Amino acid sequence: MPHDGRARTGVSEPRAREADASDTGSPPPVPEAVTSERALTFVGAALTAVYLPGAGNQELRLVETAGSARCEYGLPDRLPLSGDSPAAHTFRTGRPLWLTSEALASYSTGGPTPPRPETSLAALPLGTERGRLGCLVVVGDSADGFEAEQRRFLEQYADAVLAVLRTGTGRPAPSPLLSPALRSLCVGSFVITPDTGLIEADETLLELAGITPDDFDGKADTLLAHALPEDMHALMSVLEPSTQTVGRRELEFRVRRPTGEMRWLSLSCQVAAGCDGRPEQVLGVVTATSVLRQSADDVSRIQWLTAALDDAVTVRDVSRVVVTALGEPLGADRVALAELQDDRLAVTVLDPPEPAAWPQWWRSEWRSEWPDAPVSALPTLQMALRDGRMDLWSAGAALEPGLAGIGAGGLAVLPLPAKGWVAGVCLVGWDQPHEFVPEERFLLTATAALVGQALKRARAHDAEQELATMLQRSLLPRRLPELPGGTAVARYLPAKRGLQVGGDWYDVIALSEDRVALVIGDVQGHSAGAATIMGQMRTAIRAYAVEGHPPDVVVSHANRLLVGMETDLFATCCYAELDMEEGNALFVRAGHLAPLLRHPDGRTEEVQVEGGLPLGILADAEFPMTTCALAPGTVIVMVTDGLVEAVDLPLDEGMDRTRTALAGADPADPGEMADELLGELDPREDDVALLLLRYDGMKTRPIRAGWAVWRLPDAVMHARRFTARALRRWKVEEVTDAALLVVSELVTNGLVHTQGPVRVDLMLRGDRVRVSVSDCSPRSPAKPVIVDWDATGGRGLLLVEAMSESFGSVPVAGGKQVWSELVVPHCDQAHADSGPRTQRRGLP
Repeated sequence: MPHDGRARTGVSEPRAREADASDTGSPPPVPEAVTSERALTFVGAALTAVYLPGAGNQELRLVETAGSARCEYGLPDRLPLSGDSPAAHTFRTGRPLWLTSEALASYSTGGPTPPRPETSLAALPLGTERGRLGCLVVVGDSADGFEAEQRRFLEQYADAVLAVLRTGTGRPAPSPLLSPALRSLCVGSFVITPDTGLIEADETLLELAGITPDDFDGKADTLLAHALPEDMHALMSVLEPSTQTVGRRELEFRVRRPTGEMRWLSLSCQVAAGCDGRPEQVLGVVTATSVLRQSADDVSRIQWLTAALDDAVTVRDVSRVVVTALGEPLGADRVALAELQDDRLAVTVLDPPEPAAWPQWWRSEWRSEWPDAPVSALPTLQMALRDGRMDLWSAGAALEPGLAGIGAGGLAVLPLPAKGWVAGVCLVGWDQPHEFVPEERFLLTATAALVGQALKRARAHDAEQELATMLQRSLLPRRLPELPGGTAVARYLPAKRGLQVGGDWYDVIALSEDRVALVIGDVQGHSAGAATIMGQMRTAIRAYAVEGHPPDVVVSHANRLLVGMETDLFATCCYAELDMEEGNALFVRAGHLAPLLRHPDGRTEEVQVEGGLPLGILADAEFPMTTCALAPGTVIVMVTDGLVEAVDLPLDEGMDRTRTALAGADPADPGEMADELLGELDPREDDVALLLLRYDGMKTRPIRAGWAVWRLPDAVMHARRFTARALRRWKVEEVTDAALLVVSELVTNGLVHTQGPVRVDLMLRGDRVRVSVSDCSPRSPAKPVIVDWDATGGRGLLLVEAMSESFGSVPVAGGKQVWSELVVPHCDQAHADSGPRTQRRGLP
């Protein structure tokens, strides 16, 4: 496509040149007429016109023109169908005419006026032998006519004009044809000013690159950011041309769209020089590779497919590449890819994805998202998979019901070989009669081999990631407990590189009815070994916490355990214990990030927790506690460093950004709040764990009373009297008999079978009374296996269990606690609120 400078392009000076280089706002949209002129200029078209039959089909009428040369010369408004004009000849014969300047001179009418020696002309029919709707006339700016690539594009342009023309059939006046047809081919245009780095790009170009107009600031760097690094060198030579590159250039490059899809684009540009010979403007067009190269050599297409499949990691990625490689270039109406799993076909992608576009038999086999069918039910596919050969079925072929309707005009069945076995099958179908030319057969065969290998590799990757995901999920809590007075949510995101299993963990531990522990941690490294240590540390901290140890002791025990493992890995941890009734929190930090608080008024702060060494470094390390008071509505956020630190994100800046997001989030929905804190983290360099708790305060305030049992002969009697007085004061005498029996049995067991202090604790919450007896023995009470008339003991626990709504034993620091819950019938909460809230040891 030879062009020799700005004089032939007819493109106006870019508005970007007039803009301030410091302006970062979105530039105004480029008029559609300008973009059309640019695109047609680069295929050698100075003027395009559409002729349609007039009344009585005796003449052709000019209905629309477009191009940069409309004001320089024109075309006749009417042409007789029987006359000697290129448009009339093409309309009568249905064959295109490609006329050089010399050949055009032999036609007496139908050419541009005034005639020029460097002008050529092309006339293309709009329609087929069964019905022609008009003629497309293109005036070229080269005496040698149109080149092969230009001809292919203009043929596609004529088809697009015909499609627009058909949609407007029956209207009283023809609608615009040329601009909508060109827009349907997805041809984008641009003008670059090298001195400023500003670019004037139309909406089509932005859509090809995956940029919305609102996000485009008029800078070439914004477009370059979407290109693959390997293609950056070639693109920089367009952005910053040298004096030796003045003239026309063509290249192909790749862009990564926001969806992750890689797209090949073709670029044609003209570098125009100024008066001093230096590059002044770069004008060009960009198209999807398949638009300009619909019939390009298959070697380039296979090279593109190889590069695209190399970037495809998962089975879904491979499937999307197959649709891109076969659907649009071959003009296919349906593409399906299915994996072979044992004796069944599991479909991984359907294009189009709507169920209505596929046969009824497929819809009957729909499992969840895609169909899943046995191979034996599809003999055509079974035979192709057995022989490993491609089958091509022409229009009207008799196929089984499972394939009927996929390719009424032609069906290609492609087994996907992968090192001695078949990985799956690909179906490509056409609705209109399709002829399989030899070049297309070569493309399908080569595509099947490449896709089979990629599918096998992607399947192994998916299996590895599935195993890693299962391991990670088994090491983290399946669900978080429901908490009285608060709501906790957690998020975990694995790293996008390597094995998606790491050392970040979190946990929420319900210690009692009104106490809960939050823990978040990070084991050094990103491997299966780190995940193993993580699982051990999470289990150990949960065990120490449930035993009733205070936070500093829990973390100290976990530290000693990790030191004793003799591993080279260390871990960081942040542990918090919350009193949900009083609103108090105790924090301990072992080399981890400090927690964040969001107060009810929206203020955020980083809790100044005195830190200790990471776990696993020094066995005698100390871990001081920090107290903090919480008001209802306060949100606690604990994170790992993957959220707030990266190669290009300093830790302080990451923490400030998280605090800003926390302040702006709505605490009404903790789940949505956690998602907003995560933000956009792709691609992630490290694991990310986030634990969030909104403290609401307990709606039902419990009433407590405690009694230290004296080891005297009448100790049980005193414990019973204390219990009776407390229940009378709380006005829940309905459970007095059951509570006295439970206290008698549990206190007697504590005094008889243990040494050290014994304590009785009573609590009323709502309609339940909880009786707890603590002693210094870690051994849980055991119920007798057999109770007969000769047995001397063991009946007490059976009586307690029979009288209780629930009954159990939990370890606590220095011993255990045996508890029983009793339901108060028709309990009036007002009675409970009238008494004192807490009573400790001593006589009430």
